[in-house]
Amino acid sequence: MKKFDNMFIGFMLFSMFFGAGNLIFPPFLGALSGTSFWLAMTGFILTAVGLPLLVLVAISLVKGGIKTIADRVHPAFSTIFMVSVYLSIGPFLAIPRNANVAFEMGVMPFISSSWDPKLLLFLFSCIFFLLVYVVGLNPGKMEKYMGRWITPTLLVAIVVLCTVGFVNLNGALQAPTGGYEEGAFFKGFLEGYNTMDALAALAFGIVILTAIQQRGVRDEKQLTNYTLKAALIAGGLLTAVYVTIGMIGSKMASTGSYENGTEILSAASTLLFGKSGTVLLGLIFTLACFTTLVGLTTACGQYFSKLMPSVSYKAAMTIVTLVGFTLSNLGLNQILKVSVPFLVSAYPLTIVLMLLTFFNRYFKNTRIVYGSAMLFTSVFAILSGLHTFGLELGPIQKVRDLLPLSSVGLDWVLPAVAGTLIGVLLSQLKKPDDSASSEVTDVKASKMTMVK
Repeated sequence: MKKFDNMFIGFMLFSMFFGAGNLIFPPFLGALSGTSFWLAMTGFILTAVGLPLLVLVAISLVKGGIKTIADRVHPAFSTIFMVSVYLSIGPFLAIPRNANVAFEMGVMPFISSSWDPKLLLFLFSCIFFLLVYVVGLNPGKMEKYMGRWITPTLLVAIVVLCTVGFVNLNGALQAPTGGYEEGAFFKGFLEGYNTMDALAALAFGIVILTAIQQRGVRDEKQLTNYTLKAALIAGGLLTAVYVTIGMIGSKMASTGSYENGTEILSAASTLLFGKSGTVLLGLIFTLACFTTLVGLTTACGQYFSKLMPSVSYKAAMTIVTLVGFTLSNLGLNQILKVSVPFLVSAYPLTIVLMLLTFFNRYFKNTRIVYGSAMLFTSVFAILSGLHTFGLELGPIQKVRDLLPLSSVGLDWVLPAVAGTLIGVLLSQLKKPDDSASSEVTDVKASKMTMVK
């Protein structure tokens, strides 16, 4: 690789991660957490930055990537889990969410109230998705478009907003509200789910590894090393942006009450720059959402074309783009209503699966360990998702309330640990000829017989 290639790939990875949720949630966290800002932001960064980096490293360590990791549970689980993830970070949730936010922040502030917003959304999404499709058709040049041109422009715009905000905003930190009064760290930890970046990392791993391999890197250790460097560059930029726009939110809390992060950033940019602030913020949101859409559609196109060899990458890209375009025109509120319960269910499974990957050498791919851990985790993760969606769980809810950390939304942790330990115990009780190690012994024995 050339001297600056890894840096530009890191920039590209940052731009793919940095979308609508990455802009909306940190300032709102800052406004609500107030004097507990640093505790809440630490929890947020763990799941919004640390977990995605963990996923990328885990994928680079295992030949075959996330499919090989998920296959350790069961091939059927692997397919269902990955298809669900790609559909959620792709055309069903994340892609429509980003397109809608780009429209809300990049177009709506500049139009007359007499215009039909539905018609404008349709026209905007036609142009927006066409550009996404054109760039995404050539994944090999994504680093050139996004890493060298779009990301620096996006970073400059964010730096201008944050620098001026730090200098001119002097509001005192308010008392914590909105669930941050107690357990601010855990509240921030759960808010990090909303960025969807850990799930996106499952898909972006393919894109990053492809970009590195296209530069002639084939050695597995070098692939891991370059992936880690790119991940650290992207993670460092994400952390810096989260902290700075989060601080802007905390300083803006004293100027009024806000419903979400977009209102906070809109008010801050108008206060700092006047009407030109609206243009600056619109540029930031549009570029951030565009780069994320390119990354998501490309990752989905690559995955589904590999899952179904009869479908070409171009055909898969076309389908993903058209479905994302169609759902984008349903409106943002409907999308967000479904996304949060799904994330509450999907994130625990992702966390446990990645952690098992790093400890895999201690139980040597034993399927019963993976299966037991994921079974116990999935039961309580799905219950959490149903509860978040608003369904009454009756007596089951009382059982959930008895579990440690249930008050902070982490009731799945103890079942995950219990499931892992039970799996390890069962693997030790299995007959030697049923274990993974015995399979290796059988293979060696057969090879010796062939030699004789």
